[in-house]
Amino acid sequence: MKLTGAQILIQTLIEQGVTDVFGYPGGQVINIYDALYEYKDKINHVLTAHEQGASHAADGYSRATGKVGVCIATSGPGATNLVTGIATAMLDSIPLVAITGNVPNSLIGKDSFQEIDITGVTLPITKHNYFVSKIEDLADTIREAFAIAKSGRPGPVLIDIPKDVQVAKYDYEAQPIVEKTPLPKVEDSLIEQAAALIKEAKKPYIYVGGGAAGLGLGDAIAAFAEKIDAVIGCSFMGLSAIPQNCERFLGMQGMHGHYASSMSQDEADLILAIGVRFSDRATGNVSKFAKKSKIIQLDPDSAEVNKNVHVDLGLVGDVEDSFKRLAEKCESHSNPDWIYRVNELKKEEKTFEEEIAAESKATLTPKQVFEIINEKKPAKTIIATDVGQHQMWAAQNAHFDGPRRFVSSGGLGTMGFGLGAAIGAYVATKDPVVLITGDGSFGMNLNELATAVTYKIPVVIVLMNNGVLGMVRQWQTLFFGKRYSNTVLTRKTDFVALAKSFGAEGALAETAVEFKRAFETAIASGKPTVIDVRIDKDEMVLPMLPPGGAISDIITKVK
Repeated sequence: MKLTGAQILIQTLIEQGVTDVFGYPGGQVINIYDALYEYKDKINHVLTAHEQGASHAADGYSRATGKVGVCIATSGPGATNLVTGIATAMLDSIPLVAITGNVPNSLIGKDSFQEIDITGVTLPITKHNYFVSKIEDLADTIREAFAIAKSGRPGPVLIDIPKDVQVAKYDYEAQPIVEKTPLPKVEDSLIEQAAALIKEAKKPYIYVGGGAAGLGLGDAIAAFAEKIDAVIGCSFMGLSAIPQNCERFLGMQGMHGHYASSMSQDEADLILAIGVRFSDRATGNVSKFAKKSKIIQLDPDSAEVNKNVHVDLGLVGDVEDSFKRLAEKCESHSNPDWIYRVNELKKEEKTFEEEIAAESKATLTPKQVFEIINEKKPAKTIIATDVGQHQMWAAQNAHFDGPRRFVSSGGLGTMGFGLGAAIGAYVATKDPVVLITGDGSFGMNLNELATAVTYKIPVVIVLMNNGVLGMVRQWQTLFFGKRYSNTVLTRKTDFVALAKSFGAEGALAETAVEFKRAFETAIASGKPTVIDVRIDKDEMVLPMLPPGGAISDIITKVK
């Protein structure tokens, strides 16, 4: 049957299993929006307050489900407003398809109104992108984009469609949902080499990243750790991968990781890295990272092996298959001295945490906030964050109810990510969502409160308000002689009144009792709610590896 390009686009999205899209209309996508109206009984469109919010919502949708998130924007500023969200997805390997309209082919290259070369702009921050100049290529291009987005190491793909292609007509025939391109299987000889290295290890450490979290390998990794008597740590992106009740799980390692996790990794004689890329925040000084250890790295992307850290053995290909074959190949054994040492490190961690708590004169501490959230949040709650101190406190203290229950920007560190992403996660799952944010991050995209209210999305926003840009100020305290250049916020924003002006609920909490009451009320209300949580500006995220530092430089206490 003959359809317009706009109709072909929407029909192909439906064909590929898309049920929800996020976006904002404009002149060069008006035909696409007309087609969305026509097919509104088959595909749900969420109108965000800003295109950046749409890209973050599509990202959050994908993180919470593993499905490809989809966002739509018009040409020019609409398209460029997607860029931060696309880059965020790229750095964290999130499958996303961004669809933009453009001026007609006849006006391309003539500096037409709202014309921009968005494929050129996004070339470095997409797995691939397309300028669809002919309608006969449109449907297959969309299918190919979905295949690329979710295959191998996932990531974002952009499709730019000129106005005349949206208007033109062409035959459309539905096709099956495209499957991921199968990853190669790792050779048996490499699996055997890895098993031999694990057999020799006396201090094994399993290091879990976002790739493992996305594959849902947590239970299998926990069982494997029991089998070889290993401990487990994770990168920031690996949070929520390992079951919360796993006693061998030490938590996040790295710049703001748990002391016992980082120290155990440093002392290990073998690191089995699963779906993790050894970023600078995880390794600190690369020349001093894990010098006592042999490293086995499982990853779908050959570019990540030996990129940041030299490894002894790289297993490049299907990570799930490689891990399962390796787990079957390895024999059970015990390492009692190693487990004893790790337990000593856990005791040291507990001691300095107790010392910090004892010295705090704050009325309400971040740790208290998370103790209440962990106790009172409903089952299956998704915890989303913005970026800053609050994000690291969440990483250190929040309890996750399973894989894909943590939605946060890792590689790009995108302030303003959280609210859009929380909205997307809720649209995808209908599970409870709690957003942890700060007054700095929240100020960047708080306009998406309008979206949450309009669509009755019951996100509970825990706004950790210390009146400063906390993470940058922490660095200024520790490394810049307390020269607080532009990190003290003198804004007069009343966040409770602001929330109510959007049609949301608002509450102020200055003590643990007040926060507990406000959080319980917010959860029970089923309405979007902002809780303005007042914390002390001098609260720090500890432990901390100084920039460029090694594990021997770890800061556990500020003198």
